[in-house]
Parts: sequence; structure tokens; C-alpha cells
Amino acid sequence: MGHRRVVVTGLGVVSPIGSGVADYADSIFAGRCGIGPLSLVPTQGLSVRIAGEVRGFDPAAHFDARRLGLLDRGSQFALVAARQAVEASGLGFDGPLGLRTATILGTGVGGITTLDEGFHRLYREGVQRLHPFTIPRLMVSAPTAQVSMEFGLTGPAFTASSACASAAHAIGLAFQMVRGGLADAAVTGGTEASLTFGALKGWEAMRIVSPDGCRPFCETRNGMVLGEGAAVLVLETLDSARVRGADILGEVAGFGMSADAKDITAPDAEGAARAMRAALADAGLEPEEVGYVNAHGTGTTANDATEARAIHAVFGDHARRLLVSSTKSMVGHALGAAGALEAAATLLALRRQVVPPTAGVERPDPACALDVVPRDAREARVEAALSNSFAFGGLNAALAFRRV
Repeated sequence: MGHRRVVVTGLGVVSPIGSGVADYADSIFAGRCGIGPLSLVPTQGLSVRIAGEVRGFDPAAHFDARRLGLLDRGSQFALVAARQAVEASGLGFDGPLGLRTATILGTGVGGITTLDEGFHRLYREGVQRLHPFTIPRLMVSAPTAQVSMEFGLTGPAFTASSACASAAHAIGLAFQMVRGGLADAAVTGGTEASLTFGALKGWEAMRIVSPDGCRPFCETRNGMVLGEGAAVLVLETLDSARVRGADILGEVAGFGMSADAKDITAPDAEGAARAMRAALADAGLEPEEVGYVNAHGTGTTANDATEARAIHAVFGDHARRLLVSSTKSMVGHALGAAGALEAAATLLALRRQVVPPTAGVERPDPACALDVVPRDAREARVEAALSNSFAFGGLNAALAFRRV
């Protein structure tokens, strides 16, 4: 069927700075930080006591008791975000479109809340029997399955799990399916809810988590901050969206992937650059046509410096004119959901012609030599943008978006 142009007509968000697209947008452009003291788990025994939590989330407001028994917190986030996105898109899936709609979500660790609670009951409390739906709740494919069942989507459905690049890989693969004619629409994005005691102890052991905040590209940065949440996009062809008179949020123009094949944790500038170049080539974009990069920007010393080198390698002299920001400074690092939350921020930047800031940056690191939009959002004419996601294991993904 050849290549078809693919656009986003629905968006849903559950995040530490607001649930719903309007709240999320208002917060990212205001530079509001959703990172604060942990409340989901007891902090006794933890050295890191802050995170980007989705506060005030009441599962009972969204699901009845019977449904809740089947849903880990990560699946709950995915379903709420998907409901927002599908409603915003105006699409209905009762007819033939349901057969031709893909469901592809990303998550890094699956239902780790369920797993952690089960282990606590087994090994601490000594119970002999776990919840009968422990496995359906914790499996990494659970959010995808739950979303497909929610809307009767019987087309291709699977989960992408590539650590911090999971959601970007999911969106990119969904884009390729719709563009290539394997599906006519897709519900895609990512979700993560991994703020458990066991997971936090694991991250503590790596010694890359900040005790006091996420400051990407700042001279004083001292690590990442964990977050949680979900974002879901509805994709369809540009032709179908125009026929329907749909509100088009932006175009998914290209997708690039690469593997560093070097180290399980240390990032590599060459691998990151290959993913960005591949996304630009796929989109038919010259580097100078890109006005904004939503950086992976974790706030660790190694990641930010490596990503800056990669951006300079790809964009050359234009790198100094690019606007580059990390929205992780406001929501934390949501791991498998990060790429979706950042894709949402990138689309909103294109739509509003405002670039979100890198919050909390007082002294941009001169070694990075980038305009990281410190502290305050900036109005700018941006026609095309990249969203970067780079994962442990050297698994890289870059999404290219274009204004429509």
C-alpha cells in the first residue's frame, strides 16, 4: 500500500504534574515540578526519598471493585490514559476499524507493584497463597491486553519492553504499521508504576539516583529521579483524519532505532546519534529543519554529557541554535512510560509553538554547549522536533514529529 502519512488525533496523559492533556500541558509550560517526598511506600530504610508520583490517583473513581482485582497500578494508568486518548480522537471501534487497529504499548518492568506486594506477603508475612490473578496482573503484556479488551481492538497487539526506550519503540512500531498499511489506526504509548520498595532499593544500589531533584544539563546535576505515569496516543492516516474533520495534534514523521552494542549501563554517543540520524532520514528531514529536541535528559552526569555530544554530532553548527529540554526535570524518569510522556510534550510544543523548559536548571553545563531552555518555557517557531529515548543496554529510539 506504500507509505501513508500518519498523524496523532488522540492523546491521554496520567502524570505527576497532572492527569489529562490540559493539566499536563499547563504544567509543563509553567515549569511546574511534580517531584516530591515519597508517599507510596514507607521511606524507612531508603536513602532516596523523593520521586515523581502520580498523587491523588483514586482507582475506585475509574474502575469497579471487580475490575480492579485484575489491574496492577501500571494497567490502571494505561487504561485511564487510553480512555482520554480515544475519546479525544473521536474514533469508534465497534465496526471494521476495530479489526484494523493495533494496540502497542511499552512498559519497562510490567506489574512490579503486584510482584513486590506478593513477595512481601510470601517472604515477610508468610502467607501460603497469593491473589489468584497475580500472574495476569504482573505480566508485562497486561496493559496492552487490558486496553485492547477495553475498546474491542482485535488487530495486532503486543508490548514493547526495552527499558527506558519501551514507549518510544512502541510508538515507532505502531507508526510503521499504520504507515505501511498493516493497520489503519493504532492505540499506542507507554505506562509504568514501579515506585515500590524493592525497585527503589535496586535503583539505590546503582548510585545514580539524586536525593534532592532532577536537574538535566545543569552543572550541579547529581542523578536521576524516578517517576511513574502513562501517556497514550491514537494514530491514524492523515487522509482518514481529514475526511473525518478530526483535530490533528501533529504528524509522526519518522522513527529511528539503534543499539550501542557496547555496555549494559554506560551510554554511547555514537549509538544515540545513529538513532537520531535514522529518524531524520526516515522523516525526510534535514537537521536544520528541526527546531526542538525533547532530550532523554535523565540528569545523570554520564547521560547528559553523552547525549549532548550525540546532538552536536548529528546537528553540527545547528546544535547551538536548537532548543533542547528535558521534561524529566518535572516528572522524573518514568522508565518504560518516559518516551510516551515526552512524545506528548513534544506534540504539545509543536501545537502551541512553545518549548517546555528544563526546570530547576540554574547553571547550564558549559560542557554540553546547548540551549537547554533553563527554568522558563519559550515561545518559538518550531515546525519539526525529535524526541529521544535511550535505554540501559544501549537500546536507542528517536521519534520525529512534524507540525500539520
